Amino acid sequence: MIEVRPTALDGVLEIIPPRFGDERGFFSETWHRPRMAALGFDLDFVQDNHSLSAARGTLRGLHYQLPPAAQDKLVRVSRGAVFDVAVDLRKSSPTYGRWVGVTLSAATWNQLLVPTGFAHGFVTLEDNTEVQYKVTSPYDLSMERTIRWDDAAIGIDWPIRDGLTLSDRDRDAPLLADAEAAF
Repeated sequence: MIEVRPTALDGVLEIIPPRFGDERGFFSETWHRPRMAALGFDLDFVQDNHSLSAARGTLRGLHYQLPPAAQDKLVRVSRGAVFDVAVDLRKSSPTYGRWVGVTLSAATWNQLLVPTGFAHGFVTLEDNTEVQYKVTSPYDLSMERTIRWDDAAIGIDWPIRDGLTLSDRDRDAPLLADAEAAF
């Protein structure tokens, strides 16, 4: 049975699919569209992404795409662990600018559903961490936007803050107050 746990932000959900194991290892259906639709999640995933972060302390984010290319994301870790974050960008939301973080790991086998209207990012907690995520809209460079990971107005309590590995784009991202959002 798929376990669904709400988070502090409406729409952001922790999902734990079952794993069936024996002496050979395990098997798990990480997404089963009919079962998820029966739970109220009728998402049409169109692209799967897979990233490897070689070093602990690699931070990716906070990323999102503008409509009409906005993405729902289902994020999981197949090796290692991350602190995964969603930030509410829905201006009419009572939780606009607030964040929620969940540790995702291969050991706990949990996933995070990040709906459209949220920025997403993570920091790796272990070396050689692999993150996989499904999205409901293909990647579109012209619609992609980034918000600064350490924006004091958001106040994310990252478990690692020093010695981070970031891309130039993430390091130079605008603050939330200056970011383009259409949600």
